Amino acid sequence: MSVALAHPNIALIKYWGNRDNDLRLPVNGSISINLDGLFTRTSVSFGNAKSDSLTINGSEVGGKGLARVSHILNLVREMAQMNEHAIVTSENNFPSGAGIASSASAFAALALAASNAAGLSLTQPELSRLARRGSGSASRSIPGGFVEWQMGKDETDSFAFSIADATHWDLRDCIAIVSASHKKTGSTEGHAIAGTSPLQLARVADAPRRLTLCRRAVLEKDFNALANIMEHDSDTMHAVMMTSSPALHYWQAASVTVMESVRAWRAQGMPVAYTVDAGPNVHVLCPFAVQKEAQARLQNLPGVENVLVAGVGGPARLVESISSR
Repeated sequence: MSVALAHPNIALIKYWGNRDNDLRLPVNGSISINLDGLFTRTSVSFGNAKSDSLTINGSEVGGKGLARVSHILNLVREMAQMNEHAIVTSENNFPSGAGIASSASAFAALALAASNAAGLSLTQPELSRLARRGSGSASRSIPGGFVEWQMGKDETDSFAFSIADATHWDLRDCIAIVSASHKKTGSTEGHAIAGTSPLQLARVADAPRRLTLCRRAVLEKDFNALANIMEHDSDTMHAVMMTSSPALHYWQAASVTVMESVRAWRAQGMPVAYTVDAGPNVHVLCPFAVQKEAQARLQNLPGVENVLVAGVGGPARLVESISSR
């Protein structure tokens, strides 16, 4: 049995849409940070079970959820040349399916735990590629710190790597939770219809420019530059979502309130910036020095149920490994 822990990540430059849905090859690269303190912990044990089983946060899961996990397990079994089924148990310490990248941390932890339990010793790029097959953003939760996922030319070179470690820039992500409910339309379904938006081609064509600006802002620790490109990227992704067919509206009234407030605070001189994944909850990044003030202000906004705070986290890692083979 192996147990692995991985952090969710928040994309500063986001990917939305695949050029290959099965391999989860993105239409553009992306840049993210791992979120320290938030994690998925997953155990995998191969044995004599009649079929794969999956338990998430204490509840047994079947259907599409189990099928996605078995898909990764099948890839591991093929690499390890084994046939045993697996017992998979996973738990999150943050809301699942609410736009906080629970699938990213889940499949990163699964890739590491399953491959190790099967006796494989995969490199970080190999783990990133394996995690990507379960959830595209999971590729970014394998390395640590500030991470870039290169779109690559094909399956072999579409993986993520660190562009700066977790100690490079002491940022905080204050996540304004406006709804902890599971979203009605998951990211997988959303990626599949991204191309139906008339805005998608323009967003993809502009991605290299946004990546360059974001990468430079991160490496130079230029918060204003990061804020401008990060918010622009988030807004354009949601514009694609809203103009897809069918339209996807992840924002709620409270989401808009948070975004408008953040922009007003920054105009007044407070270094804060927002980004929103495929969900209603708003990630508000800021330097450590203003974290407490940002957290307090967010908590007082109407519609904000809670504020989670995370620093920049490290890579996926094994926390326990017991040989059973």
